[in-house]
Amino acid sequence: MYDLVIRNGRVVDGTGSAAFEADIAIEGNKIVGVGQDLGPGKKEIDAKGMLVTPGWVDMHTHFDGQVTWDPYFTPSGWHGVTTVVMGNCGVGFAPCKKEDRDWLINVMEGVEDIPGSALSEGIKWDWETFPEYMDALEREPHAIDFATQIPHSAIRGWVMGQDRSEHEDATPEDIEQMRVMVEEALEAGALGFSTSRTSLHKTAQGVLVAGTHAKSDELFGIAQALKNTGKGVFECASEHLSVPEEFLWMKDMAEEIKRPVVFNLSQIDDSPQLWSQLLELLDDAANKDIPVYAQCAGRAIGIVMSWQATVHPFVSCESWLSMMHDPWESRREKLLDPEFRAKLLAEEPYDLWEFANFVTRSYHKMFPMKDGSSYEPDLSESVAERAKRENRDPRELAMEMLMENDGTGMMYFPLFNYSDNSLDALRTMHMHHRTRMGLSDGGAHCGAICDAGMPTFMLTHWTRDRKRGETMPLEYVIMRQTKQTAEFYGMKDRGVLAPGYLADVNIIDYDNLNIGSPKVVYDLPAGGRRLLQRATGYKYTIKSGTVIFEDGEATGEMPGTLIRGEQPSPE
Repeated sequence: MYDLVIRNGRVVDGTGSAAFEADIAIEGNKIVGVGQDLGPGKKEIDAKGMLVTPGWVDMHTHFDGQVTWDPYFTPSGWHGVTTVVMGNCGVGFAPCKKEDRDWLINVMEGVEDIPGSALSEGIKWDWETFPEYMDALEREPHAIDFATQIPHSAIRGWVMGQDRSEHEDATPEDIEQMRVMVEEALEAGALGFSTSRTSLHKTAQGVLVAGTHAKSDELFGIAQALKNTGKGVFECASEHLSVPEEFLWMKDMAEEIKRPVVFNLSQIDDSPQLWSQLLELLDDAANKDIPVYAQCAGRAIGIVMSWQATVHPFVSCESWLSMMHDPWESRREKLLDPEFRAKLLAEEPYDLWEFANFVTRSYHKMFPMKDGSSYEPDLSESVAERAKRENRDPRELAMEMLMENDGTGMMYFPLFNYSDNSLDALRTMHMHHRTRMGLSDGGAHCGAICDAGMPTFMLTHWTRDRKRGETMPLEYVIMRQTKQTAEFYGMKDRGVLAPGYLADVNIIDYDNLNIGSPKVVYDLPAGGRRLLQRATGYKYTIKSGTVIFEDGEATGEMPGTLIRGEQPSPE
C-alpha cells in the first residue's frame, strides 16, 4: 500500500510533454508510480477535474533574512512554490562579522526594500561564516525546500571591510581570499555566487552595493572557485543598458569556467529593442556551446502605488514628507480631509534623482489596479490618457484613484517589459531556449513590488486569460518553472512527475485559479510593512510527499529542508 495516491488527475509532468490522465503514487518523499489503476494508498486524493503539476521552483528570491522567521516563505508558498533559491543580486547576510550585521541589513533594506527594523528584530543571528549560516538555517523547520548562493557584497565586506568594500578596488590578496571563501561556500552546498552591476542597487544610505564596479580581475578571480569545484551558477544583476558590453566578459567567463553564467533580461524604455539584440547574442553563445543564459520575469516588473506603499506621485511633496512616518491611520485621517488633499495637490514635488522622478511623474505608465488581473492594461486606461479625455490634471486623477476604498486604492506602474504597452516582447523572451523564468523577487521590494505571485500568473495569464496577444502552451509554461528552473541550479531530483523524483506536487483547480489583489499588511517583525498577494485554486500543495497547503491554508507540516549542492537525477 502506498503512502499517498493522487487519483484521476490531468497530469502535466514538467517535461513539456502533453497532458495525460493518470494516478500518481507516492512512498515517503518520492514518486514511485505514474499511470492507470495504481494500487491503494493509506491516503488518497481525488484530483478528478484538476491539474496536477510538479511544485514550482523559483530561482530568484530574496528570503535570506525571512528564512529565519517564516517557515512558509510567504507569499511564495501560497503560490505553489515548493523550492526557492535565495542569495541573488549580490546581497545577503553571510558571511557576516558581528560588527557588520547592521551594515548588511542597511544593504538589504536599500536594494530590496525590506524594512530594516523587521530584519533587525526578525533575523536570528547564529553565524558568521557562510557554512555556519547554512548550518543555522538547516536547524530550523521549514515547509518548503530552499537553497542559497553566496553574495558578492557580503564577502567583499568580510574581506575588505565596509568602507573599502564600497569604495576601493580589490587587491590580488583580497581576490584570492574571496575566491577561497566562495570555494568553501560551494563545497558546503551553496548553489552559486551572485553579484550586482546595476546603479539601481544602492544601500539605504544611497551608496552603490559593494562590488558594483568590481573589475574583471576580481570577477574572474572569484569565478575560479566555480571552475575549481566544478559547481555553481554565476548570477549577475546587470545594468540594463550596459548588458551588450558586459555580455562579452560573461561569455568569456562562461567559456573559461565551464559553468552557467546568467544575467537579468528585461525590456527597458530607454532602449526598447535592446532585449532582442541580447537574444541574438545568446543564440551566438549557444551555437558555440557556451553556457550563458538570461532570466526574464513572468510579467512586467511593476510598481504597486498606494498611500501605504513606498512610491506614489506625491511622495516628494512637502505635506506628504511631513507625515510620511506617521502611523497609517493618522495619515489616512489627514488624506480623507478635502482641504489637506487640496493643499497636497497644489504643492510642487521636490526634485528627486532621475529614476525616482521618472517613476513618480510618468502618468502615461500609471494604471488603475482593480484586481489581480490588472497586469496587461491598455494604454487608453492610463492616468495620462484618461486625464486627456476628461480634460483633467493627471495628478488630480491619480489622487482620486489612490483615495478609492477609503484611501486604500492602488495604481500599477509597469516599470520594465512594457515599453510597447503590451507583454509581447516578454512572450518572445520566454519562448527563447536560452532564457529561464526568474525575477519574482519573492521576499523583497516589500513596499513597492508584489511579484512573488508570478508562478500563478504564468498559468492564469499566459495559458488561459490573455486577450491582447498570443498565449503560451500550458505544458511549456509548467516546464518553465519546474524542470527548467530546477535543472538550471543542478536540482535534478525535482521538477518532474515521474518515478524516483521528489514528490513535490501541486493539485490545481485550473479553471478557477486566480490571483487576488495586492494588500498592504503590517505583519513583518517589528510591525514591518509589506505587500502581499494570495491566490485561489491551489487545492493541495505537496512537498516531499507531505501536504503543506490545503485550499490555501497551511497544514503545519514542515517537510522542507536546506538543499546542499547539486542533486542527482533519479534516471
